[in-house]
Amino acid sequence: MRTPLSDREVARERVAEVIAARESWAAMDESTRAAVVDAFETYDGTAGERAAVEAALVLAAAGATEGVFEPLGDLNRETLRSAAEALGGLDGEDVRDSVDDRLDALREQYAAVDRLSTTPGEIVADLGRGDPEALESAFVRRVTDETGVETARVRAATPTDARDAADFVRGTLRTLVDDLAAAVAERETEVRGRLRDAVGEAREEVDAAVGAVDDAAVHVSLARFAETYDLRAPEYADEPGVAVVEGRNLDLAAAGEAVQPVTYAVGDVGVEASVSPRPPTARVAVLTGANSGGKTTLLETLCQVVLLASMGLPVPAKRATVGRLDAVVFHRRHASFNAGVLESTLSNVVPPLTRRERTLMLVDEFEAITEPGRAADLLHGLVGLTVERDALGVFVTHLADDLEPLPEAARTDGIFAQGLGPDLELRVDYQPRFDTVGRSTPEFIVSRLLADAEDAPERVGYEALAEAVGESAVQRTLADARWADGS
Repeated sequence: MRTPLSDREVARERVAEVIAARESWAAMDESTRAAVVDAFETYDGTAGERAAVEAALVLAAAGATEGVFEPLGDLNRETLRSAAEALGGLDGEDVRDSVDDRLDALREQYAAVDRLSTTPGEIVADLGRGDPEALESAFVRRVTDETGVETARVRAATPTDARDAADFVRGTLRTLVDDLAAAVAERETEVRGRLRDAVGEAREEVDAAVGAVDDAAVHVSLARFAETYDLRAPEYADEPGVAVVEGRNLDLAAAGEAVQPVTYAVGDVGVEASVSPRPPTARVAVLTGANSGGKTTLLETLCQVVLLASMGLPVPAKRATVGRLDAVVFHRRHASFNAGVLESTLSNVVPPLTRRERTLMLVDEFEAITEPGRAADLLHGLVGLTVERDALGVFVTHLADDLEPLPEAARTDGIFAQGLGPDLELRVDYQPRFDTVGRSTPEFIVSRLLADAEDAPERVGYEALAEAVGESAVQRTLADARWADGS
């Protein structure tokens, strides 16, 4: 599957196929679903023709023959069964055991004679001394009894010019090993040819089965993915931008976390007037707010929507519109800063912005790469460059006040903490408030640390911090948390 897709019509067609696959999957009963999943448990697209043919037979028998699985219903099952049997007898260039009785017998005889040939001295010792003719008869009997080789074949392998009993035994076994090896190879060639002929007669049906199963494997995977996370078809617009209504972060959903849907947009594509809250039109947004407020998660969600849509796949949102974009730059917050980090970051984020016409910048706490004063200057310059290049961007920062005044094409959004819950967990409204600066809320964090302080010196320290950030706010926060807990 080629991605990303520059052709919007191809992207729309692929999305439609995935949605159709989801509908086909949803229409199956549980037993059919279970059979389909079992059929693909060991099939990964690299298991070869036999696995594909057998999977096709299982899927068709399970009733997976409608919607996007319809090509499976058009296959000739009888022909495929014969092909599966023939393919099952081949292991690359080798013929598997239990395919041909005569080949199995020859292989067993060869192995048995080969084992005898490693201990000729023991055989001579067991035979003892006596009349050469009697010794020959005893030896032939022993070989036929222990290996199953026909008497005539053993006698045909005996030498006529042996010097003594040891030479006679060694010569016979050596000739017999060579003879049986040739017989095995000849029979294997014959059986292999027969199996390949059988596959060749079913070639058209086998190729159709491989193609149908490969397509079905992709469809089933994408259908289950779309159903599990309730993915919806995005709209594609010619204008640059991305708009998401009730978007959900896939990483949180996959981890089983509770997800608050978020509505957000940047660029020339927007959401309909009936949506509330409705993001104002702006090409660039500066996203502010409390620590642990979901700002990075929002960046990830926007990136997930854009990437999935560019792949022609449904997205984790109630509705989403993705405009034309030439590049996406996602910058994660660095844990530390130094000259090397600053240089590498700038060299990664600036070239796509200047070389592409429609770039989406998703930048998380750019200020973490250098000292705060200079970081504000650099970030202001990056926001201005984004506007100047007619690009789009969402910039997460705690330096909103230092960026004023913003260019006319930019806005400031804020995420707000609402307090502490009964277990002193931070409660946040993850839906940004537009054209509003989100303020950090250190009193919530200090309140939680103060409430959890385990000894007196530690508590004294947190009380000093409480006084610094506003003791009345801290006490009010603790009171609210206790009230929510009912204590």
